[in-house]
Amino acid sequence: MTAIQIVLITGVLFILLYFLQRMQKAVLTVVLMIILSGTAVFFILQPERTNTIAHAIGVGRGSDLVFYISILLFWFVVLRLYARVRKLEEQITTLIRQEAIKNGEKHAG
Repeated sequence: MTAIQIVLITGVLFILLYFLQRMQKAVLTVVLMIILSGTAVFFILQPERTNTIAHAIGVGRGSDLVFYISILLFWFVVLRLYARVRKLEEQITTLIRQEAIKNGEKHAG
């Protein structure tokens, strides 16, 4: 095992442990994260497999394939976070409106 493999696997495991501590109740998300972490460790230990898969689907190098998939995952996460922020903004707006109505009725009556 090379030094970079040790560094990368350690990083993946730290990220996984941090994520597991934060997301204990989201079972599906935890399972997905475990699968992604396992896949990452597998490809770190067997980098030639990424080349095999890349060539099979028409990508020149395994590192390019990993990069493309990372971009897709990044955009998925960004869009998911954006949707969550929008939902929270709507909830806050509704709560503020309700509170303003209650205060207005209290002062008027």
